Amino acid sequence: MIIVKLQGGLGNQMFQYALGRRLAQKNQTELKLDLSFYGDQAGVTPRQYELDIFKIKAASAEKKEVAKIIGPRPPRLIQKILNRLGISYNNKNYAREDSFDFAPAFLSLPDNTYLEGYFQSEKYFLDIRDEILADFSLLSGEEDKITDLSQKIASLNSISLHIRRGDYVSRPEASAFHGVCSLDYYRAAIKIIKDRVSKPHFFIFSDDPDWCRANFSNLEKVEFISGLNPAQDLILMSRCRHNIIANSSFSWWGAWLNQNAAPIIIAPQRWFNNQAINLEDRLPAAWLKI
Repeated sequence: MIIVKLQGGLGNQMFQYALGRRLAQKNQTELKLDLSFYGDQAGVTPRQYELDIFKIKAASAEKKEVAKIIGPRPPRLIQKILNRLGISYNNKNYAREDSFDFAPAFLSLPDNTYLEGYFQSEKYFLDIRDEILADFSLLSGEEDKITDLSQKIASLNSISLHIRRGDYVSRPEASAFHGVCSLDYYRAAIKIIKDRVSKPHFFIFSDDPDWCRANFSNLEKVEFISGLNPAQDLILMSRCRHNIIANSSFSWWGAWLNQNAAPIIIAPQRWFNNQAINLEDRLPAAWLKI
């Protein structure tokens, strides 16, 4: 059994699942998801488990299954203190990510491993892309709700433009770490699209629709998408022919799941406020970084 700890929002959950899926397949064992993070979220942006809208191949891990692999865990505050001190409180079956860089050793981990981290690189699962694409397809009832809009997107030179604000603006610690993509970034990306794509039709996805309407209503062909759940938004983004993304894991997946021929995917060169953080493993080489 491989158990992966899920934490964060939908995009983060997808990264964590994808490595777990790759490792479970390699070991020919089952994958289970530790959802304990969603029971105690003090001090972080509140999130909820969201992968159950997809056709994933994993069940929720029971506490006894987690304990069997890594033993009992101390309270979260104690875990944080020990982590800062570099002290390991788990046994050899516990594998924790310690940087943003791709670590190939994770791909060689054995059965009966517990994973914790964010694992934000396609290098962890690119060789099972077809399986990941299938797993991250919507359940039929959820797919039915976006059929008309999906068909419209397919009929146009559609461009998804994703703007992440939310906690990147409202929470000081998130704002300080991530920052938000500037209007200059989006204007430059839109210009590139207009120079390369005939009659582009922009579909704007955001957690701040009022801000988007105030800044992008002047586009010749534009629609602001609202009223859907995050997974439906993400899938619609992936069905647009080209993508302009934000510095967001949710946005990343909207582009990575794009199966159109020769998509133009524009991503921000500045992913974090701390520009010393290595992004070599985060953004696929074919994406245009500006």
